Amino acid sequence: MTSTAPASRIVLDRRYATDLPELAVPWRAEPAPEPELLVLNEELAAELGLDAGWLRSADGIALLTGGAVPEGAAPVAQVYAGHQFGGWSPRLGDGRALLLGELTDPAGRVRDLHLKGSGRTPLARGGDGLAAVGPMLREYVVSEAMHALRVPTTRSLAVVATGRPVQRETVLPGAVLARVASSHLRVGTFQYARATGEVSLLRRLADHAIARHYPEAAEAEHPYLALYAAVVAAQAELLARWTALGFVHGVMNTDNMTLSGETIDYGPCAFLDAHDPRRVFSSIDTGGRYAFGNQPAAAEWNLARLAEAMLPLLADDESAAVALATEQLATFRPLLAAASTARSREQLGLVSASVTDATVAALAARLDELMTAGHVDHTGFFRALGRAARGDREPARSLVLDLAAVDAWLDDWTVLSPEADVMDRTNPVYVPRNHLVEEALSAAVAGDLAPLRQLMTAVTSPYDERPGLERYAEAGPAEFDSAYQTFCGT
Repeated sequence: MTSTAPASRIVLDRRYATDLPELAVPWRAEPAPEPELLVLNEELAAELGLDAGWLRSADGIALLTGGAVPEGAAPVAQVYAGHQFGGWSPRLGDGRALLLGELTDPAGRVRDLHLKGSGRTPLARGGDGLAAVGPMLREYVVSEAMHALRVPTTRSLAVVATGRPVQRETVLPGAVLARVASSHLRVGTFQYARATGEVSLLRRLADHAIARHYPEAAEAEHPYLALYAAVVAAQAELLARWTALGFVHGVMNTDNMTLSGETIDYGPCAFLDAHDPRRVFSSIDTGGRYAFGNQPAAAEWNLARLAEAMLPLLADDESAAVALATEQLATFRPLLAAASTARSREQLGLVSASVTDATVAALAARLDELMTAGHVDHTGFFRALGRAARGDREPARSLVLDLAAVDAWLDDWTVLSPEADVMDRTNPVYVPRNHLVEEALSAAVAGDLAPLRQLMTAVTSPYDERPGLERYAEAGPAEFDSAYQTFCGT
């Protein structure tokens, strides 16, 4: 397909490619033989200052698959390294993805426009560089649900079927995801720069990250230490939000942790039905490294690897640099505890200053034990607490087997006067329930997008209970949940 995307329609900067050419491989997407737009995020398009009608046109679809890029743009595959399940990989990068460039939205924010599944690049490491419809639609659904749930995240602009078959366990229809992020800088990007031994490259990368995400760090007495501190704080807040919602990322490798604090790469991800800190959904996480309850420790480990990569920027003397990094990394746990307590205050409706943080944390810890012991529906229970705060305990009690324990907890909680309206604005009715995601994806792969659209209707307005959507608020069958696995799609 040949087409043009005139600059009057969209302007893409090339600042990453220009600032960090050592971390960028110029490349173009493989042509899509028969492109068909499956879903377009019109709300996000408007936020970016893009015309949805044009994006639906042949020219727009050519942009969304990388078949045509605006004049002056410089698509690149980004280079990074990473620890994957703890094992060091010195050269990873965008094996099936391209950064088309950066656009500035009407609010003045710089956003990456990025393709996933656009074809094999020199960083593909033996992969085919392609993506299938199902996994790309999964990322579309879950990332937009996360955005609606007020979790920092990359966004999904569109999924386009390519008309190219993709060989996995079976032959599947291919697709490209157009993704938007405040940047795609990762811990692994810094690891790669450090491994080159070029401190000047590492410094330019840090300056680029400061300019993109934390400009206030440039004014600090020690800008690079301030950058590291900002990333630690952002990740603590992110993990607190994940945990509150029962979200399991599945592949928290260092190449999947952003400097911005945005969630990235929705491969083997899922939301808990039954609350269980040991729950793993990824088919390849056989040791439980990234189980639900292990995610804070995994984040801290990744941040330690970032600190190692940044050491030459923190001090000329390595011992002094290690001391500075260690001191800053030590703030992660208290920051996470504070952020988690803040989320628990909202979830439990205990927003009065008369209720101490220690009381909130103790109640939350007791509730976690109770929910774990009874495999309680995570989303359903927290939502039902809003009704309990209004005097109707039965919806919450009915989800717990140990009635004596839940009654004792409810008694101690109720006496603190929880505010139900706060809880209803915090605890969602709808998350992407795993059985419904699979149902929608299976239908979409077979050509029926109606279940996907209905699911999106629910999860993109997650706090508003609506008649006709009752099944979207219900946990899946226990036998489905216990055996459920997700896959990375490569």
